[in-house]
Amino acid sequence: MIRFQHIEYLSALILLVVFLGLFISVLVWKKKSIRKIGDKELVEKLFTGYSPKLYRLKFILLFLAFFFAVIGAANIQIGNKMEKVTRKGVDVVIALDVSKSMLAQDIQPSRLDRAKQLIMRLMDHMNNDRIGLLVFAGKAYLQMPLTVDFTAARMYLNTVTPDMVPTPGTAIATAINTANKAFDPHERLHKSIILISDGETWDEGAVDAASAAYGDGVVINTVGVGSTEGAPFKDPETGDFKRDENNNLVITKLNEEEMKAIAAAGHGVYQHLDNTDQVASNLISRLEAMQQKTFGENLYAGYSSYFQYFLGLALLLLLIEFCIPEKNARLAAILE
Repeated sequence: MIRFQHIEYLSALILLVVFLGLFISVLVWKKKSIRKIGDKELVEKLFTGYSPKLYRLKFILLFLAFFFAVIGAANIQIGNKMEKVTRKGVDVVIALDVSKSMLAQDIQPSRLDRAKQLIMRLMDHMNNDRIGLLVFAGKAYLQMPLTVDFTAARMYLNTVTPDMVPTPGTAIATAINTANKAFDPHERLHKSIILISDGETWDEGAVDAASAAYGDGVVINTVGVGSTEGAPFKDPETGDFKRDENNNLVITKLNEEEMKAIAAAGHGVYQHLDNTDQVASNLISRLEAMQQKTFGENLYAGYSSYFQYFLGLALLLLLIEFCIPEKNARLAAILE
């Protein structure tokens, strides 16, 4: 199994696009400047030993050095030792609302980002449980089945965006039913769903779905995200605030009463996500109070790191770039 130890560092790769844009801009500026001075061939003769190819080579070396440095910082690891991991805990499926209304910023940095922060806090303390991740909007998808591999769970969570479920809506009943299917149907205990949503445009079958899930032994705790006053939100496709057919701003509000009703039907508790640490602590306490079970899985327990090779290659490229001057008549002649 291959993984990045610090996958969040890969976001720095977007700077490569910025560097490339700046480099192209400089090239265009140089060409325009030469045309303004005079004849292109005559002007180039004034810059003895200068080679555009040499200049591009130095940029390519810097470009690749930055790329390999970021890959090295993220630290590619390869699992090389499989072990049987035995734990005693509960099975928990986290159902996360990824509808566009979760992009509202009535809580910072956004409803979705705050919900992901909560899940990260939960995973920090769920060392003995199995966890599954489900995402939903107008449809629901089990993103990750129940596992004790929390490293993989964090990787999955980092990739969650509203684009994963393009169907609009908040199909909570479908999410509950799909999450319920992730559990062992022959077991009646130690099963829980943590539903995180703003509850907006929910479907009427959600309470019935929660009751049915509890009948199968699944306790449902809900977490409401957002404010009851509501807030506008930006459509990621247009970059503008969402508007209705009359061009009025669409205001998304937390449907707190329905989230409470779902929790009551699932014999769990409802919490409003204001203090992330407090909500996480309360949920962990609820899970620890449930009857535990013993389970085991085969997991990669030993990983070898390979960051040193990428950082070494980045350093080598930087040294090569440093040793190449921008003006060298002999080297320029070879490249030309």
